[in-house]
Amino acid sequence: MSARPRTPLPPLRLAALGSALVALLAALLTAQTGTAGAATGTVLRNDTGLYPRAVRLAYNGNANGRVLSSVVTFSGNNGLGAVYESTDSGASFRQVGTVGDPEAAGGQGLCCSTLFELPRAIGNLPAGTLLWAASVGQDETNRRMALRVFRSNDVGRTWSYLSTIATAGSTGGLWEPEFSVDASGQLVAHYSDETDSAHSQKLMAARTSNGTTWTGHHATVVSPLVSDRPGMAVVRKLGNGTYFMSYEICAAPGQYQCVVHYRTSPDGWDWSSGPFLGYRPETADGKYFKHAPTVAWSPEAGNPLGRLFLIGQVLYNKDGTVAAGNNKTVWVNSAGGNGTWREIPAPVTVASTVVDHCPNYSSALLPSADGTSLLEIATDWDGGICKPYFATKSVPSS
Repeated sequence: MSARPRTPLPPLRLAALGSALVALLAALLTAQTGTAGAATGTVLRNDTGLYPRAVRLAYNGNANGRVLSSVVTFSGNNGLGAVYESTDSGASFRQVGTVGDPEAAGGQGLCCSTLFELPRAIGNLPAGTLLWAASVGQDETNRRMALRVFRSNDVGRTWSYLSTIATAGSTGGLWEPEFSVDASGQLVAHYSDETDSAHSQKLMAARTSNGTTWTGHHATVVSPLVSDRPGMAVVRKLGNGTYFMSYEICAAPGQYQCVVHYRTSPDGWDWSSGPFLGYRPETADGKYFKHAPTVAWSPEAGNPLGRLFLIGQVLYNKDGTVAAGNNKTVWVNSAGGNGTWREIPAPVTVASTVVDHCPNYSSALLPSADGTSLLEIATDWDGGICKPYFATKSVPSS
């Protein structure tokens, strides 16, 4: 999204904002008060836990079926990845590991991590290897941010540095890494890039065949308008082999600032087909999401495409007013993203209505193995603390 938090030491400090984002500063500064009472569901951790992610293990032998989740948190001014495990399908979690990157310690900055299980071997990394990656260094003087990857081969208990996807050659940001495996079997990293002076931000991808050497860095979504900011890509593979990417495009203020988009790829590497900025998903009555989208996929009985689940931070009506279902709605689509999307109740209802880096920001969605239920981890303000909450609900039939 538009703004990413820095180490949360009072008073709240914010990551550097591009010129297109300065107008949001006042709203961000109000986030310290938030809304007491916060979200429904169960608290994952009783202090800061940002940018939640979740995976269900499928390539870890006896551990298969466990749910692992992660959030960004802080100990003093050290950025950390907190890793949790559920052995009861998301009914409860306990912390089992911590990722401590020395490049995120001492107030250097940590943002927007991701969690991924390798579905196949990549070089010497066996199937089932867990990967955690994040943006580091945004708070350094004359910063040179990097996207750094850590690995675990003991179900998230211990972590070691693996490689760096990209390092900024300027003070511009590198944000929001996400992983997928393309049709050639290579590991792909998707991320947001602010280092190109010709573009306020663009979406990029790079890939590796061994987990350590990243090549082919190229733009996947880029606008001819310098002010446009495609960002926050999440990629999932459909049942027919097509790859689906959700993302936001922030631009000049207006009704569709930071509106959610999607596009597809036949191989997960070449994203050049279709409209150059992608498609805007909508419901039958014209509702749309803005800010910080995530997408998930599950099988669906009798449907070779499977089912997509989509969420954004704020839900709007066709006329640009905030919808009644805002902060408590997830969308479902069984046509590979084509056509309209239907609304279902979100497992977690978020209480706060400020639009900043906390309430319902990049919420994690994880369907059950058969797609009949949905786990959500969403963040919300509880006083001055941004906490993650989790809950599971059955998916209503269409």
